[in-house]
Amino acid sequence: MPDHLPPGPLIIGLEGQRPSAREREWLRDSRVGGVILFDRNFDSPQQVRDLCAELHALRDPPLLVSVDQEGGRVQRLREGVLRLPPMARLGALHDADPPAALARAREFGLVLAADCLGCGIDLSYTPVLDLDYGLSSVIGDRALHGDPQVVSALAGAFIEGLERGGLRAVGKHFPGHGGLAADTHLQAASDGRDFDTLWERDLAPYRSLAGRLAAVMMAHVDFPAIDPRPAGYSRFWVSEVLRERIGFRGAVISDDLGMAAAHCGPPLERAQRALEAGCDLLLLCNEPQATEAVLAGLDWRPGPEFAARFDGLRPHPVATENEIASARDALAAWGAAAAHA
Repeated sequence: MPDHLPPGPLIIGLEGQRPSAREREWLRDSRVGGVILFDRNFDSPQQVRDLCAELHALRDPPLLVSVDQEGGRVQRLREGVLRLPPMARLGALHDADPPAALARAREFGLVLAADCLGCGIDLSYTPVLDLDYGLSSVIGDRALHGDPQVVSALAGAFIEGLERGGLRAVGKHFPGHGGLAADTHLQAASDGRDFDTLWERDLAPYRSLAGRLAAVMMAHVDFPAIDPRPAGYSRFWVSEVLRERIGFRGAVISDDLGMAAAHCGPPLERAQRALEAGCDLLLLCNEPQATEAVLAGLDWRPGPEFAARFDGLRPHPVATENEIASARDALAAWGAAAAHA
């Protein structure tokens, strides 16, 4: 019988295609709530299904198994699923044919969700809501468009399909990663714009979609004209802007605390700062030693909303097999036509 253990705030990475003995101990810690999978964890569709089943069986309620599956460059699952184009392709189609773009966006979300659930994955960190300013190579064609109204419309249609396919939506990277060139994986990142500019542009999709997002992922970007701290460590951005001004009620997730732009001290200090800022869940993706250090010292007690926010991330399949097949055929035909255009 699996251990009965409510989930905690940590979403951790694994080193291989099965959890090691040490990782299984971590996964039975009350401060862990789930796993994030990467290319290194995947070999074949059956291996992924077996891995997810093994992870789910460790605890009751089951751990949340998650992935970054966006399409384009960020598509961890590749074997046995439809290879999806980058999100920017939807934006380009919207410039020519808005109704067709909205239809493709719904199909995109539906197929992505069905493929994840078919492998046993519970959550994908998508959609990207960053605006495309032509500045950020790490965002680039992951962004839907440069116009916030177009991003809101396409993301809304994508979320409709995603939910129909069974997955909840995670908007990222709040309050915006598109307005600067720096890659937060590799270096600190600073955006000098003022609050009113961000409110009218980068925050517009979050304001529009707040009631439809199950979670928001924070950016490790600081906005020195507003708050010197990176947004994921800032009570201003998490509590005052996202929670109070925008009225977001879902889960707030840190971006990976191992990224260079997240380094504000040792791993435990980073985790504590993110929790103090108001994050519900913390990503520890690629550094086993950081996971060990955080588990050695993190003092955490769930707040009154934590359980409901966490449960709001779990999947809920709705679509029929015929509906999924039809969407898959339409997307495949669109991708083939675009490749030969």
